[in-house]
Amino acid sequence: MSVPTELPAVRTGSEGISLSPIKEMELRASRIPGVISLAQGIPSFDTPEVIVRRAIAALKEGRASKYSLVTGLPQLRESIEQHLAKSGIFYDFEEEILVTVGAIEAITATLLAVLVPGDEVLLPNPCYASYQEAVRIAHGQPIWVPLDEAHGWALDIERLEAACSKKTKAIILTNPNNPTGTTYSRENLLAVAALAVRHNLFILSDEVYKDITFDHPYPTLAQERQFRNRFIYVFSFSKSYAMTGWRIGFLAAEKSLVHEIRKVHDALVTCAPVISQYAALAALELAGSDIAAYCRAYQQRRDTLCQRMAEMGECFTFAMPVAAYYLFPKICVPHESSRVFAIDLLEKAHVAVVAGSAFGPAGEGHIRICFARNTEDIEEGMRRIKKYMERK
Repeated sequence: MSVPTELPAVRTGSEGISLSPIKEMELRASRIPGVISLAQGIPSFDTPEVIVRRAIAALKEGRASKYSLVTGLPQLRESIEQHLAKSGIFYDFEEEILVTVGAIEAITATLLAVLVPGDEVLLPNPCYASYQEAVRIAHGQPIWVPLDEAHGWALDIERLEAACSKKTKAIILTNPNNPTGTTYSRENLLAVAALAVRHNLFILSDEVYKDITFDHPYPTLAQERQFRNRFIYVFSFSKSYAMTGWRIGFLAAEKSLVHEIRKVHDALVTCAPVISQYAALAALELAGSDIAAYCRAYQQRRDTLCQRMAEMGECFTFAMPVAAYYLFPKICVPHESSRVFAIDLLEKAHVAVVAGSAFGPAGEGHIRICFARNTEDIEEGMRRIKKYMERK
């Protein structure tokens, strides 16, 4: 009996899903010696020592070697409940909080739980690049709706309303916004919530940059209890606490929603890494002063970056970011596309940035520059960009 030599085709399951353009740029940059990367949003800081010590203690004491409950360590969920309550956000740790493998797992698990094939999800954009792929993984259809750039990248309620159909199931918000570095006003958010009620939509709110604001507090719909039956709050420890490698986050929602999402979460990951859960517990209990120090540093770096951008005259226009750690300047010189511009900048100036088109159609014509990197890299990267622009 002959044995077939051909392998099964690898296609159907991942068809239509692309690698994040952010990761694509980092892969390109990794092949070029001496590149300054201002692309991926990785803090330059190490995880605070107090978090590391607590994690090591958990390892040595044998507390991190076995699965946790699927929902996460009870003591971590209780700490999350208490932490949220300080901001006027109230969820029950036993039924309404789920510890996840970062924010994107929380979002993907939620979409898999609430969508049926063909459902549409509104993506006000520019927005985080991986949302569209998470929607497609859940067999949904991403629907791009442009933010209002002329009014500080505000949510455009009329355009959102026009984009709604009988198939629309959810809307994903990034607040504070990645890549624009802006926040939404309370009035803007309440208008979106009213739209969600009219069209019976879920609201997924990705608030991973909530702790990185510069003298500009941001409102959140999580504080508006009248919408909690359709609202999913998502947070990651990656940015606030310099813990991108730990892959830990959580979501909070009304208990019937969490009960559905946790079934998908269980099928995907069983539970979040237990060592990372102990690290997250330490972060909430002990690392508040580290967040404050990081914010001060990011604000100084933002100011340095904006000063260097301003020195390039009319090559770019930009608005000073009030949150997160990204600048989203508009390219004001002739260019084929933001992707071509970013690749040419990488190959000729050895500086990695992210094309604005990575964040949706409304991002075309812009680039995203991350100022979470150290000041020396920012200064050198901007020197190279300035020299590149002078040649153009």
